Amino acid sequence: MKLIKLKDKIPPKVYKELEKRNFEELRPNQVKSIKAGLFEDKNLLVCTPTASGKTLVGELAALNAVLHDRGKAVYVVPLKALASEKNKQFKKDYPDLKIALTSGDFDSNDSYLAKYDIIITTSEKFDSLIRHRTPWLSQVKTVIIDEIHLLNDVSRGPTLEILITILKQQLKNLQLIGLSATIGNTEELAEWLGAELVVDKWRPVKLDKGIYKDGEIKFYE
Repeated sequence: MKLIKLKDKIPPKVYKELEKRNFEELRPNQVKSIKAGLFEDKNLLVCTPTASGKTLVGELAALNAVLHDRGKAVYVVPLKALASEKNKQFKKDYPDLKIALTSGDFDSNDSYLAKYDIIITTSEKFDSLIRHRTPWLSQVKTVIIDEIHLLNDVSRGPTLEILITILKQQLKNLQLIGLSATIGNTEELAEWLGAELVVDKWRPVKLDKGIYKDGEIKFYE
């Protein structure tokens, strides 16, 4: 959908950031997320294929928290390497915002982060910050959890589940955005999060499925 058609649904300062990045159209899941209440502080669980544009939904939620609601946004990813990658990309795309990366030293509350707008971290580090009573937690308006399907992961799932539970208890006006390409129990998870479910099957490149045997691939019709 053309970006201009959604202008009345997007906060002016957020819309201006999209214009700076020369966006002219939004992808289906992005449009659905906006219509589901992305800019109305509603919790969302966004389940769409890889490379379909989920990350931008998280970015829009973060921009709304910072530019419109005057709070902080925390972007949670599962791996340190991914956190570093996101940090570099966000700083490139949003040079006017104060963006910080924290993923190490679990014995610190990182009070210096109080001066930053968007904080990129891992679930383990964010859990540690909460337990160390980081002073800026009350300023957090939105938390985006990338790869939220890892709630089912044996090693990372428990920490992530406890993190979400604590956040819901301590920050009553928090907006939670969950992003994933692979979730089996979408309705159940959305209900637990208290979130609107956004599901879309659109992908930028068609995915064909088939069976490889004896040097040939037989594709499903």
